[in-house]
Amino acid sequence: MRKILEVLENSRIIHNNQVREVQLIEARELKKNKQELLEFINFAWEIYKNDPHWVPPLKNDLLSSFLNTGNNSNGKINCGPHAFFMAWENDTPLGRVLVGINQEKNIRIRDNVGYFGYLEVVNSQPALEAIMDKALEWLKGYGIDCIVGPLCPDDDVEGRGVLIKGFDSPPILMNPYNPPYYQTLLKNAGFTKDMDFYAYYSNELGKLKGKIERLADYAMKKFNFTVEKVNFKKLDAEIKDACQIFEKIIKAGNEVDNGFEYSNPPTFESFFEEMKKYLPFLDKDLIYIARSEGKPIGFVLAIPDYNQVLKKINGKLFPFGLFKYLWYKQKINGIRGFAQFVIPEFQNKAVNGAMFKHIIEVSEKKGYDYFEASTICEHNLPSRRTFENEGLSPYKIYRVYRKGNRKSN
Repeated sequence: MRKILEVLENSRIIHNNQVREVQLIEARELKKNKQELLEFINFAWEIYKNDPHWVPPLKNDLLSSFLNTGNNSNGKINCGPHAFFMAWENDTPLGRVLVGINQEKNIRIRDNVGYFGYLEVVNSQPALEAIMDKALEWLKGYGIDCIVGPLCPDDDVEGRGVLIKGFDSPPILMNPYNPPYYQTLLKNAGFTKDMDFYAYYSNELGKLKGKIERLADYAMKKFNFTVEKVNFKKLDAEIKDACQIFEKIIKAGNEVDNGFEYSNPPTFESFFEEMKKYLPFLDKDLIYIARSEGKPIGFVLAIPDYNQVLKKINGKLFPFGLFKYLWYKQKINGIRGFAQFVIPEFQNKAVNGAMFKHIIEVSEKKGYDYFEASTICEHNLPSRRTFENEGLSPYKIYRVYRKGNRKSN
């Protein structure tokens, strides 16, 4: 008890450039009702109110996913037990975190880990440790002593990792953003690197296309494959082909290389639902499948950077945010290479490059100015080489942290 009091007496909280003494930090589990979950959501606006690069999420969309209601009836967190925690100093919120267990994933990867996500905290070591200690304590109640994150519970690409490099620009759609001090707080709390994910960027699409084009055209002839735009008139068949690609990658044991270790790989049903969900936001000219002798070998999906729109509406679509959405939607000038997969037999044969050649070619014609490929697992060398061989290097790095030992280690 004396040691705890000494830590509190000597602690300082730095928030909004103000330093104040820590009086008492209380961390507790929130009730899963609208009032307390809104407090959880709204806390992010306190952390980022002076940050020009932060992109606010849609509050109602996030709330309905947490409550498992509305259009998000599947829920982002409907994959196992979960809990929301917040920390306060007196009545002032200091931090928040979601903790949970993806039971299906644990069975698939033969591990026994919990995840954390939606982490936000002021620059205070005691505040970070207060919420993470509660998260670990909660997991131990389920016999789990290893936690990994930040991760979105059932999505392998949204909000994955802590930004550790590239704080000088806003995030592209679905990528995380956080203050630079997060990595220091986590490291000091005993968290270590589990895996890094990279983002590559180019605002010279013509130059990038020229470099990729020469190799892609040669590879398509040499290795006998073609690249075709996804046909939305036969979407069921196209999605089945894409799922065949995912299944071959998993069976070959390439889950870690492609980031599938961190979530459940898509089934036909889940992928079809995701496509329907995001259909209003997709550019149908930016989705391609590569085939060899009629069989699917590669898939790539790029999406317009709707973060440019979300930034303008500050978390509220209604009533006036809708008009801003419709206006700024027409002005989006960048895209994100959102997903890229190639079956093992055709890796290192420039299939990724050939698919991205088509993406970049169409992007130029449609007036997009910049392109980001993300997030690519550090071990996914074929995908990394597609861009690094053209002179690009990771301009943003996202780190997934771990505390405790994996069962598989």
